[in-house]
Amino acid sequence: MLSMTGMDFPWLSLLLLMLPMGALLTGFMPGKEARWAALTMATLTLLVSLVIVAGFDPKQTGFQFVETTPWMPDLGIAYRLGVDGLSVLFLPFTALLFIGVILASWNAIRTLTRLYFALLLVLEFTIMGIFTSLDTILFFLFWEMTLLPLFFLISLWGSGANRRYAGVKYSLFMLAGGLPLLVGFVFMAINNPGGMSFAYVDLLQGSRDYGVQVTVFFLLLVGFGVKIPLFPLHTWLPVVAQEGPPATVALLTGLKVGAYGLLRFALPLAPQAAHDFQWVLVGLGMIGVLYGAVAALSQTSLRRMLAFSSLSHVGLVVLGIAAFSPQGIQGAVFQLLNFTLVAGGLFLITGFLHQRTGSTEILSLGGVAKSMPLLAALFFFLGLAGIGMPATSGFPAEFLMIVSVLETHTGAGLVVLFVVILGAAYFLSFYRKAFLGEARHDIIRDAPDLKRRELAVLLVMALLVLAFGFYPQAILDVTETSSQYWVSLMLPVEVSP
Repeated sequence: MLSMTGMDFPWLSLLLLMLPMGALLTGFMPGKEARWAALTMATLTLLVSLVIVAGFDPKQTGFQFVETTPWMPDLGIAYRLGVDGLSVLFLPFTALLFIGVILASWNAIRTLTRLYFALLLVLEFTIMGIFTSLDTILFFLFWEMTLLPLFFLISLWGSGANRRYAGVKYSLFMLAGGLPLLVGFVFMAINNPGGMSFAYVDLLQGSRDYGVQVTVFFLLLVGFGVKIPLFPLHTWLPVVAQEGPPATVALLTGLKVGAYGLLRFALPLAPQAAHDFQWVLVGLGMIGVLYGAVAALSQTSLRRMLAFSSLSHVGLVVLGIAAFSPQGIQGAVFQLLNFTLVAGGLFLITGFLHQRTGSTEILSLGGVAKSMPLLAALFFFLGLAGIGMPATSGFPAEFLMIVSVLETHTGAGLVVLFVVILGAAYFLSFYRKAFLGEARHDIIRDAPDLKRRELAVLLVMALLVLAFGFYPQAILDVTETSSQYWVSLMLPVEVSP
C-alpha cells in the first residue's frame, strides 16, 4: 500500500535530473573547472538527499515521495519513483561516497579529466535511479546504464597493466547477469493476476502460482548474484580490484546494489519460493563468508585482500537477509550502509597509498606508519570497523545479523563466528606486515602523509563510523517499520501448484 508524503515537490526527480545535467556541464568545462563543477553537483545532490531524509516519516508503512507518470501504458510501464525505510538512507550515503571519490581523484586524474568527472556523475545518476525505481523496467534500465561509465572508468583510468581486460571482464559478467533479470521481470509481469504490469507495488500484491515464483526467484538470484557477487560468480571482483582505479573500486565495493536488488526484488516478489529454497541462500552466504575470509588470508596484494574481505562481508549480508527476520533485515541494511563508509574508505586509502608508493603489494610496503601515520591510523580504524569492533558502526550491524542467523540457522551462525576470528587474523596480519616495522624502501621513507583534502574526506567517514557505532538507533529507527513490513511480505501464503 502506497503512502504519500506531505511534501508534493518532486524531490526524487530533481535528484535524478541534476546529475546528468551536471555531467553534461562538466563534460564541456576545462579540467580544473570540471573538478569544481562535479564537486558542486555532487554536493547539491547530497543536500537534496538530506532534504528527502528529513521529510521522510519512518513510522509510515510503504513508499513515500512517490511519483508516477505514464511511460508505455499499453505495456504497464511507467516512470515510478519512491523510497521507503530500506532505501531512503542509501541516497545520502551514496552521495557522500561520490563526494569522497571526486575529492580523492582531484589530482590523481591527469588525462581526459572532463570525461572522468562527467562519467562519475553519470554513474551516480544510475545508482540513485536503482535506489528509487518502483517500476521493474525502469529499474532494469538504470541497472544496465551503470555498465557504460564503469567500463570506461576501469578501462581508461585503471592503474594496472591489464585494466582493459578488467573492464571487458566486468562488462561481460554484468551483461550476462542482466539477461536473467530482464527475463525474470518480463515473466513476472505477464503472469501478474491483475494483468500485465511492471509496477513493483502491483507485483507485490499478485498471488502468482508456485511455478512462476520458482522461475522468478532463480532468475533474479542469478542476475543479482553476479553483482553482489556470490560465489562462484565473483571472479570479476579481484581482477577489477587489482587492475581498476582504486576510487572506482571504492564505488563497486561500497555500493552493493546487487544485495539491495536481492532484498528489494528477488525475495518479496517470490516469497514462497524463497522460503522453500532458503537453504540455497544460506548455503551461498556461508560459502561466501568462509571462502572470502580464507582467500583473504593468502593474499599478498592489499587490493585483492580487501576484495576478498568484501566478498566475505557481503556473504554475511546474504545470511542476514535469508534469516527472514526484522533484526536480520535491519542488520543487512545497516551493513550495506556501512560498506559506503568502511569498504569505500579503505579503498580510497589504498588509492592514496598507491599514488605515493606506486604499489600495494606487501613486498613493496612495510614501515608505512612511520612516514604516513595519519594514513596508517585511519586505515587501522576503518579496518577495525570492517571486522565489527565495538564502538564502530560495524558492530551493531554484524551483531544484529549474527543473532538473527544463530536463531534461524545455528550451524551457519557458528560458521560466521569462526569467520569473525579469521577476519581479525587476515586484517591484523596484513596490517602488521604492510604498515608496521621498518621501511624497506626509500620511496616509503620519503612519502608524504595525507593532504588536507584527503584527510578531510577520511575524517568525515571515520567520524560517521564512530557516531553510528555509539548511536546505531539513528539508522535503526529509520529501517524498523519497513523491515517489519518486509518480513510480513515473506510470510508463506497459499499458492497454486
